[in-house]
Amino acid sequence: MLAAALIAGACTPEPVQREGDTRVRVVATTGMIADVAARIGGDRVVVESLMGPGVDPHLYKASAGDVRRLSRAALVLYNGLHLEAAMGEVLEEMGQRKHTVAVTEWIDRSALTAPPEYQGNYDPHVWFDVRLWMRAVQRIEAAYVRADSQHAAGYAERAAAVLSDLAVLDAWVRERASEIPPERRVLVTAHDAFGYFGRAYGFEVRGLQGISTASEAGTADVQQLAAEIARRRIPAIFVETSIPRRTIEAVQAAVLSRGFEVAIGGALYSDALGDPGTPAGTYVGMVRSNVETIVAALNSDAATMTVSERDERTEGRSAVIVLERQ
Repeated sequence: MLAAALIAGACTPEPVQREGDTRVRVVATTGMIADVAARIGGDRVVVESLMGPGVDPHLYKASAGDVRRLSRAALVLYNGLHLEAAMGEVLEEMGQRKHTVAVTEWIDRSALTAPPEYQGNYDPHVWFDVRLWMRAVQRIEAAYVRADSQHAAGYAERAAAVLSDLAVLDAWVRERASEIPPERRVLVTAHDAFGYFGRAYGFEVRGLQGISTASEAGTADVQQLAAEIARRRIPAIFVETSIPRRTIEAVQAAVLSRGFEVAIGGALYSDALGDPGTPAGTYVGMVRSNVETIVAALNSDAATMTVSERDERTEGRSAVIVLERQ
């Protein structure tokens, strides 16, 4: 009822484009979708993203202003697969009034994962497997052709260029991942967003929280993960830009209490891009930034000693310094 009321109230006519401007107005839910949509659309579209840097799409709720933007759009692009869970009702209502497309709908369901802890839902984080995200590119192109068929050739040309870039990106990720010894390819993050990344590029992935960030991890989850990290001497764990870092810091502290010091290897972009104008402000840049961070941290030798081993090495260095001074 709330969604219907918001939509009804948002339908007041407003000037959204200058007279004679025939560009297609597009609203995308996430930055990953908006970036690709802008590249495929070129100068034929105006793309607006609802969720900016650092925004968690699992928890995002549409404001009245968002509903107005959605209502004025000719095309609405969203991820689907229950990613925008809190916006589900608004997107459903909007789909009855305008062209609304889940960009993941062309991905073969046999290529998706649905672990038991996902409670019957597919893992929605498909953009971390670049090859899967290429299907989203194709779906967006088709949506543009339907909305603006007179310019189909231009959309096809730009989509082909994007697909070519993503093929190069996929090969680069595989090459960089191969630089990490297989036993170190363990990716520990705040929530379980990197499953497709792990499957595609050869990483074991452990997330403290499940598919969604709606509920926080419990003490038992933290302790269990900490015990595994200490036992396996995993070099680094990672925070995420769209999730408070306290969850991973709790794991780090629990690992330390077991006599092993694990490093926080850096911040990964999981559910949102970086700031506009930065290297991680585009889809390709975000993937590259994540991979560079992961490779650097997991290849580091700085965090592979226990606390006692590190103390012994520090004491040994201090003794050498004293002897040299003497």
